[in-house]
Amino acid sequence: MTEEVNHPQHYGGDVTYEPIKFITFWKLSFNLGNTVKYIVRAGRKNKKTLIKDLEKARFYLDYEIQLLKGEREV
Repeated sequence: MTEEVNHPQHYGGDVTYEPIKFITFWKLSFNLGNTVKYIVRAGRKNKKTLIKDLEKARFYLDYEIQLLKGEREV
């Protein structure tokens, strides 16, 4: 696999704490993992998508909160 797949530049290139390592270490759920991923890469992949990336992070966080409150079913 290429470096673009294994270590994308929008995550900071050669970084010790890539999102996948953090998410796996803390055993985060899908929703919380996506929240972390979108926050970490917000605006890095494309500076024009900063707000969109943060809105995606908020979507996944809100979804997780709704699940925990019983306001949403899986």
